Amino acid sequence: MEGNAALSWDGSAPPSGRTETSRTVDAGPLVLRVTAVGSGTAPAVTVTELPSPGVLLVEAAADAPDTRLRIEWQLPCTGATGYWTPDTNTRWLPPSWATPREASLPKGAPVGSLVGPGDAALCTFAVGEPVRPVTIGEGAVEETGRYSWWVEQDGPHLALRLDLSGRHFADTVRECAAWWADLAPARTVPDAAFEPVFCTWYALHLAMTAADVERLAELAAPLGFRTLIVDDGWQTDERTRSYATTGDWQPAPHDFPDFSGHVRRIQDLGLAYLLWHAVPFVGDRSAAAERLAGHTLAHLPQLETFLLDPRSATVRAHQVERLAAAVERHGVDGLKLDFVDTFARGPVPGAAPRTGSPEADCATVAEGVRRLLAALDARLRAARPDVLVEHRQDYVGPGLWPYATMVRATDCPLGAVENRVRTADLRLTAGPLAVHADPLTWHPQERPERIAVLLQSVLFATAQVSVDLAAQHADQLTALAFWLSVMKEHRELLQRGELRPHRPELAYPLIEARNGARLAFGRYAPLPLRAEGEWELLLVANADQDTLVRIDFDRPPGPVDLLVQDCLGGTVARARTPVGGTELSVRVPTGGLLTLRRGGRGGRGGH
Repeated sequence: MEGNAALSWDGSAPPSGRTETSRTVDAGPLVLRVTAVGSGTAPAVTVTELPSPGVLLVEAAADAPDTRLRIEWQLPCTGATGYWTPDTNTRWLPPSWATPREASLPKGAPVGSLVGPGDAALCTFAVGEPVRPVTIGEGAVEETGRYSWWVEQDGPHLALRLDLSGRHFADTVRECAAWWADLAPARTVPDAAFEPVFCTWYALHLAMTAADVERLAELAAPLGFRTLIVDDGWQTDERTRSYATTGDWQPAPHDFPDFSGHVRRIQDLGLAYLLWHAVPFVGDRSAAAERLAGHTLAHLPQLETFLLDPRSATVRAHQVERLAAAVERHGVDGLKLDFVDTFARGPVPGAAPRTGSPEADCATVAEGVRRLLAALDARLRAARPDVLVEHRQDYVGPGLWPYATMVRATDCPLGAVENRVRTADLRLTAGPLAVHADPLTWHPQERPERIAVLLQSVLFATAQVSVDLAAQHADQLTALAFWLSVMKEHRELLQRGELRPHRPELAYPLIEARNGARLAFGRYAPLPLRAEGEWELLLVANADQDTLVRIDFDRPPGPVDLLVQDCLGGTVARARTPVGGTELSVRVPTGGLLTLRRGGRGGRGGH
């Protein structure tokens, strides 16, 4: 259908002080307006009903290449329970006057969902832009009781996907990610990206030597870890949290005197080796700072570093050369690329204003980041086709997919709930990439069942851990090894299955995953579970203090093989249990696992 400029608009007046023309579409409760800023004619508007019922594609086109296009739409805000965005900050309804957010390759993803009762999506939207900045306004309009959205982008074309189907919000967000796949084809992700990771950061911070890392690696490998990330500290002999020495990316001469030999010793243990780099930084005390002077966006005095301008070919050449050296010269298996979101930050208090490189060869910093990552990716894959590359929330949009193999939740040390929510959110928008937890860490005196709960909280992601393994007692290590083994055995279900996190406004007290006839639940509150459809295997990880797990089936499952294990993997109960009705209640310890199998296949053995 074509937009009709004569239809009325129920929203606020358009921004003043700029030349603009608009068209408005009225489709029942949905009212939509498209505005072209800087164009003398009204934009062409096409609204297409996609094959999925209730899903619309809105496309706007202007006649001038330097136009800024804006799409606004509103719906009655009836029954709304929360608002989902990939930022994982708050799930409450923002007001319409809240500060807009910006999504681009270095920051976030252009998607959001207004959620109602039963986790139904009242409206899920996504913008068809993987790289360039998209400005997004969203919130409840207090004067009218409606919910309002607007998206803006420079350029003559803007595509918006609207899902009004009322399906589970997770399904609609995941379909938006599938739509992006046509815009940003992803690389093949190796299976190694889904293997559990031991990270040095919380365990050692900057106070580490090659011997320290090798000692931890020797303890990590037998527990089931298959990758080691050596974080910040390998490039400096200093112990303070400063980025003043970043940018040269040379191994610390005292703490890592034989870096290539060190890497080989780790790999001989059966661990892939990933090395941390802060992509945007060139530190105050680095040799590179003088060479790259004039090619920066800002100085960050609190961090003692300059923020590089990725639009500069000189910057890109330097970074690619130095970062690729870790793979080409020292033989590491991949890189952890950190702080990419710093490229997208606004003005920093105390920082010099953004000036940028005089040789900038693209219009936006986001495009410069894309060119930097593309050049680095080509160089890395030429040396190691199966290279592993980790990035971190919140630079997790589709523009990142061609240049990454895994994305990780941002720092939330000791935060089981936040780690759970962040990893679940990432699963919905990460496309084919492996989703990793922020490294789990805990006090040396933590109880084994609480360690199990930490692991259960990231059950549907790849686990990362960062503690002093030498300081753990036997039961702590047993709990860790048991849950890593569960995650390994059921990886296709837990990490690659169809994910449905429930009740986003309550921080996902229940998460569900399905892969064919296999079904899994993470239970984080005293809630009953609903098992629907055919299944042969059903897992329940009980992370709540309430040990009475209640399952409602949509049909009688008949006899099942039941196994209850505690947080250490020890057998609590094993039985062949008839279930003639549609309800089953089982006592499962906190930090424990319930396994139900149909078809007489027997239960998982104890550990």
